[in-house]
Amino acid sequence: MRILLISHYYPPEFGAPQRRWSALVGRFIAAGNQVTVVTPVPHYPHGRPDAEHAREHRAGLVERGAHGETIVRTRYLPHRGDIVTRSADHALAAMDGLVRSLRRFSRRDARPDVIIATAPAIDSLLAGTVLSRLWRVPLVVEMRDAWPDLVTHVGAAVRHEGVAASRAVTADEHRSAVRRSIGLVKTEVHLLVSAWQRDAQQVVTTTSRFAQVLHGRGVARVDVVRNGTDLDVVRPQRDHVPDHTELRCLYLGNIGRSQGLETVVQAAARMHKQGVPIRLRLVGHGAERDRLAELARELDAPVEIHERIPYAHVGEQYAWADTVIVSLRDWEPFTWTVPSKLYELLATGRHVTALVAGESADVVRASGAGDVVPPEDLEALVALWKDLQSDRAHVAVRASGRDWVQENASDDVLARTYLRILEGVLGCSTGRPPVGPAGTGPARTPN
Repeated sequence: MRILLISHYYPPEFGAPQRRWSALVGRFIAAGNQVTVVTPVPHYPHGRPDAEHAREHRAGLVERGAHGETIVRTRYLPHRGDIVTRSADHALAAMDGLVRSLRRFSRRDARPDVIIATAPAIDSLLAGTVLSRLWRVPLVVEMRDAWPDLVTHVGAAVRHEGVAASRAVTADEHRSAVRRSIGLVKTEVHLLVSAWQRDAQQVVTTTSRFAQVLHGRGVARVDVVRNGTDLDVVRPQRDHVPDHTELRCLYLGNIGRSQGLETVVQAAARMHKQGVPIRLRLVGHGAERDRLAELARELDAPVEIHERIPYAHVGEQYAWADTVIVSLRDWEPFTWTVPSKLYELLATGRHVTALVAGESADVVRASGAGDVVPPEDLEALVALWKDLQSDRAHVAVRASGRDWVQENASDDVLARTYLRILEGVLGCSTGRPPVGPAGTGPARTPN
């Protein structure tokens, strides 16, 4: 197969979407397929390239990726990380990618057999939809999370309200009108993305629960390809030699609004005040980092906050910890999602403290990897951590989480599943049979 991937996030950036697609693309190519990736100049997470990436990558360059894939670099818009400038960046990159794809694949015989457009960013779906219709090539829409629900989660009351009448308004009324207007815009985005999902030949989600939600919205063709992890890279941890009395709790990942990490800071502060030995470490980057640091100072909490670290040093953090944290806010769309970091945590063998509900909670319980408490439930978290601190045997390294990943979420398993989906889409769209078991199709001569 000739596969065109449209993604806003791709290596050499490091993050969950980048890791997923590096793993999948490498296996797609090893199975004899060709992959072209249309993606911006690397500028995640700071909104602009670092010095090395600025030297090596420029808009318009066609590069050879680490796995032999062709990478077409698009323009980007420097941003501050807020939703407005980040959305503008997504839009510019997607539209530039659309134009460059039309130029690169102007010859009919050079065009891809199938297009994959992946969100985030949502604008990538628009570019994929336009190319699919112009070229009459099947489109696979991948929803990595519960998009657009996570950014358009609005109540029914807002959804049906109109914009305020044009009259003199007080400051409070003006803010209310702005909120209603934003709610209306979010609703229109929700409807538009849902229409793209229904029009695609195939939708891929990373969780079963969100697949069920999309089925309920009239999306007929939905399959699940989980996020996963590379068991050759994530090494299992060993039990500690008893050299510390405090309970060591580690959060490693994005420090944003979605994670609700103020709950873990408050829990650490309360236990410290009650004389229970505990140490909380937050490692990562995100919009809430400074606010959480200020909260920890205000509460005199035993919390240390570190910047993002190279992946080569992640193992040292897991070796330090007694329990590793996965946390999401108590929002309905989060019951349909599973943080990609969770699969890595399972693979380490460390005890998992999971402040999650829905499918994430199901995974933790099914794998026997740790304990689940309700999202943002301070009392339940304090009670759990007190139990772990008093009974250290409960945080002993266990193999069950890694075994669950091996069976359900290893990169090899996920790539084979994805290839079968693509082959099925291609067979249905052309009327010809799929090329056979994943990886057995004949390779084409590169154009």
